Amino acid sequence: MLSLAKRTESLTPSYTIGISMKVAELREQGKHVINFSVGEPDFNVPEKAKEEAITAIRENRTKYDKVPGLVPLRKAICEKLQQENHLSYEPEEIVVTNGAKQAIMNTLNALVDPGEEVLVPVPYWVSYPEMIKLCGGVPVFVYPKDHKDYKICAGDLEPYVTEKTKLLFLNNPSNPAGALYDKKELEDIAAFCLEKQIYIMSDEVYERFCFDGTYTSIGSLSREIRDMTVLVNGLSKAAAMTGLRIGYTASTKKIASAISAMQGHLTSHPATISQWAAYEALKDCKDEINAQLEVYRKRRDLAMKYLDQMDKITYIRPGGAFYVFINAGAYREAFKGAGSFSVAFCDRLLEREGVAAVPGIAFGMDDYFRISYALGTEELEEGLQKIGSFIKSL
Repeated sequence: MLSLAKRTESLTPSYTIGISMKVAELREQGKHVINFSVGEPDFNVPEKAKEEAITAIRENRTKYDKVPGLVPLRKAICEKLQQENHLSYEPEEIVVTNGAKQAIMNTLNALVDPGEEVLVPVPYWVSYPEMIKLCGGVPVFVYPKDHKDYKICAGDLEPYVTEKTKLLFLNNPSNPAGALYDKKELEDIAAFCLEKQIYIMSDEVYERFCFDGTYTSIGSLSREIRDMTVLVNGLSKAAAMTGLRIGYTASTKKIASAISAMQGHLTSHPATISQWAAYEALKDCKDEINAQLEVYRKRRDLAMKYLDQMDKITYIRPGGAFYVFINAGAYREAFKGAGSFSVAFCDRLLEREGVAAVPGIAFGMDDYFRISYALGTEELEEGLQKIGSFIKSL
C-alpha cells in the first residue's frame, strides 16, 4: 500500500495556522473578530523599499542570481550587523533565505545529524520542535527552574545536556513571552555552550523590538562565541515584509558554505525583487522603521494597563517583540474535563467574545495564552476589554 514518509507522522499541526483558518471562516460568515493571534506587523513595507522593488522590475533585475543572495544585500546586512549589533561579518558569511523559517531549517540541516539533540527552552516558538523533527533531530525541552521571567540560564541547561547534544535554540527577544536577555545572562549561556561545545542558533528576528534596556546579540560577546553561533534574522518583522519572505543567516564561512550548497538544491535563492526591497529597507528606511518602535511601546503599555485590571491574570512584562504571554491557569476549574485547558480557553474566548488568541500549549505551557498587540489602538482596546469581560464571566 502506498504511504507517506514517516517523518510526517510525528508532526503536530500548527495551532496558529489553525486559528487563522477559524478567524477566516468566522469573518466569511460576516462576524466581527479581533485577531490577537497573528504575529504580523500591521504596518506596511516602507515606501522607499516598495519603490526599489518596482524599479527593479522595470529594470528587468529579475534573472537568476547568486544562491546566497544579492551581493549588495549581503553587504548591507554586514553593515547593519556591524553598526547595530557590533558584529563583524563578510558577505561570504551571509546567506539570504526565503524568510527566517528557511534560515532556521538551513541551520538545522547544516549542523544536526539524525538522532542528535537540540535544546529548546520553554516556552518556545511553535515551529521549533517540528523543524527539529523534520531534520531527524530530537527536541529536548528545557524547563527553567524558575519561570518568573521565562528565561533560561546555564544552570537550567546542565541537566539536559548529553553526549548527543548539538545545538541550543536561543530566541531573543522571545516569541511568545517577549523575554529579553541582558548581557550578563547571555555571557553565562555563552560560557556554558563554549565549555560544552554546543552550537547556538540565535533567533533575533525581533531584535529591533527592544523596549527595556539595551539589546545584545550573543555573538557579539567574543570571537569564539560568534564562531559557534548561527545568527538568524530577517525583514519580516522589522520592515513589515512578511509576504516578501526575506530572512538571513550570519555564521562562519564553513557553515555558510554548507547552507548555501543545500539552498542551491532546495530553492536556489529568494526572489530577486524581494531582495532589492530588503536592500533598500536596510539602507534608507531606518527612520521609518525606528518610528514604529515607539508605537509598539505604547501598545505594549496599553495592553499591560488592561491586563493589570483583570482578576487572577498574571504575566511577565515583555521587554521586546510584540506579544504578551498570559497565565490564566487560575481559571482551570471552569474548563474541567477539557483535554487542553489553553485550547478550551481560547476556543470559548473566540466563540463568546469574537477574540482570537493562541493557546499556550502551542508554546509548551498549557496554563497560558498569547496575544499580539500588532494591531491598531482602537481594535487593541476593544479586544482587551472583551478579554476582561470574558475573564469576569468565568
